[in-house]
Amino acid sequence: MHQSKAGARGVRGMPAPALLVSLIVGLALAGCVVTPVHLDPLSVEGRDGGGPIPTYAMLMRIGAAAQSGDLPNALGVYRRAAELAPQDPAPLIAAGDVLLQMGNINEAIVSYNAALVRPGDAQGAQVGLAKAFLKTGKPQLALTPLSKAMEASPDDPKLLLLLGVTKDLAGSHLEAQGYYRGGLVRAPGNPALTVNLALSLALSGNYPNAISVLQPLAMSPATSAQERQTLALIYGLNGNTAEAARLGRIDLDDASVEHNLAYYQSLRELSLEARSQAILSGSPARAS
Repeated sequence: MHQSKAGARGVRGMPAPALLVSLIVGLALAGCVVTPVHLDPLSVEGRDGGGPIPTYAMLMRIGAAAQSGDLPNALGVYRRAAELAPQDPAPLIAAGDVLLQMGNINEAIVSYNAALVRPGDAQGAQVGLAKAFLKTGKPQLALTPLSKAMEASPDDPKLLLLLGVTKDLAGSHLEAQGYYRGGLVRAPGNPALTVNLALSLALSGNYPNAISVLQPLAMSPATSAQERQTLALIYGLNGNTAEAARLGRIDLDDASVEHNLAYYQSLRELSLEARSQAILSGSPARAS
């Protein structure tokens, strides 16, 4: 369903480049405001203090429920679960994920590292560390945890996506495209891999292929405004301002469209390397 202009009215500046659209956020696209669900995991039945004491399994279920709307409460629940199961990395990984959602990157890194010293499956901690390092703008640091995660799951499309993002942020676009294409072999039609491949192609100056990759997805009935506006960006970088404007007006008001067209023009005046850095540094996905 197309997003209405009214929903986008007042938007200013270039639409968010879709690099990192998935991941870093768990690659689920945001768009709905979730009403907070306030839970008290340590409450007991009755005013006399009776009732069951929450078990580890109960706390993990409560934490997962709270994570969809009450992040501070979810964090507290997972930390309590980590105390009840000092050998299990899962609650520390979950706590790291919540901290990442809250934007507390350094605390998330501490939680993931704490999970890694516990026995058991800690692949989620490696993935979480990689996402955290990408959010700090230091893609080179993400390679070590991603390599360790890949040893266990070499064909995981989500890991291939993260490796592609890491290489794009490091300026190695051709390598990034190889990872995205590998992911699409394993997950054909995956929107996150498709959008990131198209944007990576555009960053390396291959606009015709970028458009051919993204256009079927961006023009499908079920597409999102982000995918359409990424296609508008690619058209704008390629100098096709008429098509960039047409796509822009689907989701944006006239003032925003004109602002974006002027921005595309300013990007076209930069060298390819400087253009790539400008687009990536402007992506809000870095801080999402």
